[in-house]
Amino acid sequence: MAEPNLLARYLPILQWGRTYNGSVLTNDLVAAVIVTIMLIPQSLAYALLAGLPPVVGLYASILPLVAYALFGTSRTLAVGPVAVLSLMTASAASAVAAQGTAEYVEAAITLAALSGILLAVLGFLRLGFLANLLSHPVISGFITASGILIATSQIKHILGIPGGGDNWPEMLGSLASNIGLTNPWTLAIGIPATLFLFWVRGGLKPALLRIGLKSRAADIAAKAGPVIAVALTILAVVMLDLAEKGVDLVGAIPQGLPPFATPSTDMDLIAQLWVPALLISVIGFVESVSVAQTLAAKRRQRISPDQELIGLGASNIASAFSGGYPVTGGFARSVVNFDAGAETPAAGAYTAIGIALASLFLTPLLFSLPIATLAATIIVAVLSLVDLKTPGQLWRYSKADFAAHLATIVTTLLAGVELGVITGVVVGLLLYLWRASRPHAAIVGRVPETEHFRNVERHDVFTVPHVLSIRIDESLTYLNARWLEEYVLERVADQPEVRHVILMCSAVNEVDASGLESLEAINHRLSDSGIDLHLSEVKGPVMDRLKRTEFLEKIGGRVFLSQNRAFRELSRDNDDPSLPDDIARGLI
Repeated sequence: MAEPNLLARYLPILQWGRTYNGSVLTNDLVAAVIVTIMLIPQSLAYALLAGLPPVVGLYASILPLVAYALFGTSRTLAVGPVAVLSLMTASAASAVAAQGTAEYVEAAITLAALSGILLAVLGFLRLGFLANLLSHPVISGFITASGILIATSQIKHILGIPGGGDNWPEMLGSLASNIGLTNPWTLAIGIPATLFLFWVRGGLKPALLRIGLKSRAADIAAKAGPVIAVALTILAVVMLDLAEKGVDLVGAIPQGLPPFATPSTDMDLIAQLWVPALLISVIGFVESVSVAQTLAAKRRQRISPDQELIGLGASNIASAFSGGYPVTGGFARSVVNFDAGAETPAAGAYTAIGIALASLFLTPLLFSLPIATLAATIIVAVLSLVDLKTPGQLWRYSKADFAAHLATIVTTLLAGVELGVITGVVVGLLLYLWRASRPHAAIVGRVPETEHFRNVERHDVFTVPHVLSIRIDESLTYLNARWLEEYVLERVADQPEVRHVILMCSAVNEVDASGLESLEAINHRLSDSGIDLHLSEVKGPVMDRLKRTEFLEKIGGRVFLSQNRAFRELSRDNDDPSLPDDIARGLI
């Protein structure tokens, strides 16, 4: 039985395929039709954003979807080109080759292959947890900054002017210097297309419902908004002969299925691309898994992050060998797929068939498609990624997370996407280490008539002068062990009557070698001052490790099962007439 189970774990299709029936097929086909309509203009637009020929976007939307249907665990995730990865691909590929050259396309294909291999290896090693290095503030900041960069990079196509730049100041400077070259005919296409797509996103479905269209039909029509924009602007180009008036068009798109392509084996090129490929892999995985988990939770389903790594790895490898570029699960497409009723990953495979048919038969119709229309599609899609509320929320909730968020945004805007991600990770880790090196600890006392102990600065609690109870709210590691030494000794110095110190360890999950050394140092210093050190509420695994040392034999005091018992017994040790009756009589 082990081999079939192992095979099913790595091929989830063997699990959901057992219950596949006609009803599920119908739902998946309907969802595939809707997603296909949405994906065709998006694929072309995102390839443009990546600096690649538009047809490459179609190539990246066929075999990768089939590969994910075989290896992915999310029932509704829609894989394909996305805006952020397209921007990262452009940034990485342009560093090694000029746009429009065969070397540039080869670099994009190689990026997909490297990303796929990295993702698959991480999946087989079950290292999905490494994505946790990217905190939510870092990811949010990066996506917001990327949305701004992407939208800015497309303004030149709306205006019909030359432009460029790898960061925001360069892009804005290029736009400002070339604004006088604006093509009024291109602008007449770009502005209405952008406004129309904004209206379609939120206003078309309600309008269709008001005139009596059924909800499902209205939803499909609204999702087809970009296709409508494509059709209308192509018609405008043909009728008004806008090509002769300087409007940039997509031009000839190769007709047919994706060709067989091979990634580069040039080790120099691979050495230049592996770091960007790693960043693309991690960003793509985090974005994809967050979407997949959100949608799965709505249907009380589960996904396997480690298997998702394998699924996305297979998708990127498939993309590379079919002439595509890096792909991942897209938020907007996945939500559309979910809302359209997709029940299994087979919906993605059916979408791939739809894109393949478009590549075979529809590409000649796209010859007169204005680049401005694709730019409008990108702008409308990515501006939804720009989150202006999070900075204020983080400022109120956590200044440290706000710092990581802001550092990621600023660095991404000023220095580019790769350095932005790296900066966010580094700042996040440094802030985590800083917080971990200064853990929270509190002097606690007993809440009257209870067995609970709370911070003396927050609650009206009972304490006795000769017993100092300190609650430690972090594990004791090399990062904070010395800090605890100083904290305990400073508190003891402030209270000369103290004869017993109790370290309440209910929140301590680990004591490493440095933490043990600090406990030994605290015990030694307190013993020299005639003070006994006690521990309370030590967790089992921590106690097991302490028993393997000499610390418990040398400790001046005792180890108590509960903080209440430690406080009760050590408080009575002083025969203080002011003690509450329950403590004096030993009742609590």
